[in-house]
Amino acid sequence: MAQRNITVLTNATLITCIVQKGLADKIVKAATGAGAQGATIFYAKGTGIRENLGVLGIAVDVEKEIINVVVATDQSDRIFEKMFLAGKLDTPGMGFMYS
Repeated sequence: MAQRNITVLTNATLITCIVQKGLADKIVKAATGAGAQGATIFYAKGTGIRENLGVLGIAVDVEKEIINVVVATDQSDRIFEKMFLAGKLDTPGMGFMYS
């Protein structure tokens, strides 16, 4: 049997962004424009006390898009910032992200 090599990533950061349905494509475009090689998007259903409140008393949609991006640690702050701004995550009810 041939010897196989295992590649171990070091100095990598996972950025996870959870947003309202329909916003992921714009955020991924911002991430790839800032240097990310790609992203994984999957769908989820969120619940919580704020789902009935939303912005200005309007119900927040429970369907979410979750974006995962693995980036080099030295690029993570720049890509994180671009994703944050593209998703307008400083607006209440738009979503949140972490690394």
